[in-house]
Amino acid sequence: MDNSTSHIVAFHGDGCGAEELTWGQRDVWDLMRRTGRTMNIGGTVPAAPGETVERIAALLRFLVSRHQALRTRLSQVDGGPPRQVVSDSGEITLEVLDTAQDPDLVAERLRVRYQTTPFDPFTQWPVRMAVVRSGGTLTHVVVMYYHVVVDGFAINAIVRDLAHLDQDTGLATAPAEGTQPLELARQQRTPAARRHSEQSLRYWRRQLHRIPPSPATPAVAADPGQPRFWEVVCASPATALAIRRVAARTRVASGPILLAAYAVATARLAGADTAVVQVIVSNRFRPGFAEAVGSLRQFGLCVIDVTGPFDEVVARAWIAAIGAYKHGYYDPVAHRDLVAGHDLSCYLNDRRTETRDEDRGPVPAEDDVRAALAGTTVRWGVREDTYDGSLYLHVEDDVHYSLWGDTHRYTADAIERCARDVEAVLVEAALGLVTAPR
Repeated sequence: MDNSTSHIVAFHGDGCGAEELTWGQRDVWDLMRRTGRTMNIGGTVPAAPGETVERIAALLRFLVSRHQALRTRLSQVDGGPPRQVVSDSGEITLEVLDTAQDPDLVAERLRVRYQTTPFDPFTQWPVRMAVVRSGGTLTHVVVMYYHVVVDGFAINAIVRDLAHLDQDTGLATAPAEGTQPLELARQQRTPAARRHSEQSLRYWRRQLHRIPPSPATPAVAADPGQPRFWEVVCASPATALAIRRVAARTRVASGPILLAAYAVATARLAGADTAVVQVIVSNRFRPGFAEAVGSLRQFGLCVIDVTGPFDEVVARAWIAAIGAYKHGYYDPVAHRDLVAGHDLSCYLNDRRTETRDEDRGPVPAEDDVRAALAGTTVRWGVREDTYDGSLYLHVEDDVHYSLWGDTHRYTADAIERCARDVEAVLVEAALGLVTAPR
């Protein structure tokens, strides 16, 4: 039987106070309220050889002390807008789970529990950390964050920041980088930030005018599934090779090429000539944001004509992506009013951060692409009662991606076909075949 104990970790950091939510924080807060999802983010990593509870506790103390986001709780008065409250000191718990079972399975169960259990943002700190110990040896570290205050790109910044932890003393070897959340909230009230938001919303308004009218009554699948949202998990070595061939020919980065393929796949599903895709914008390219630990991601809007040769679609997708990224930073309250009544239910989250567009060597031959098709796998994954949108593509790396689909709008066969079409469109383009909506 597993035995769980708590290791109390005291922390103290610079900066405290209360502010309104930042735009990124409010964006995720509204999304969670709308969908009912926990949206907790994190994962599991193997413990380093010889790792100890004391060193993991020191690591937790270092991170929470160093970053305001990890010392943030929320407050709300009489149903008004939530506010962020940053404390300069406190105590947080490191869970130590001793097990005589398979530690891999125990760590996975713990990860699932952490991910599916909602945070109470008003009373709990926004990070959960635990270690799994088997036979006296630490085997895994499990970490989960409250998404309102930490986005996926912030986790990457946290990992990079570990290089500034002195393992012997537990102290920092360099000041923290990046804009902290309290300062960001103040910045977003300045005239310059308000002008930027208004410019972004004008861009959104222009793109919304390009969207063809939607049916008065959205399509409903004849046999809706339960739970409602189904995930298709794909591994496609051919996709990775095909993207490299198209990139070499078009001289366009892999991101817009993937966006173009997804646009064609969703247009095929809808029987349309125009695809409407919301993309995740990290906003990390903005001054002071690259190493910021906080929630900065918002959505950008891409409206893409998918008619004609695929290379032309890629060019349009590249232009659409540039516009979406430039204008993906705005006041979410004003944005919510602007998009009300529009069907913007198709999403793309390209999670590749460290490996995209690295030099992969010579351009793959057509025969390499064809041969790689034998390695394609497609399977059904998780099913959930709540999700966001009718189609949501997550790209994990060059080979792996998953598509969530709303079975109340599309049949399971249609969702799977859309997932397969992402690969098919890219392979067709890599082999010089005709790609068009069908």
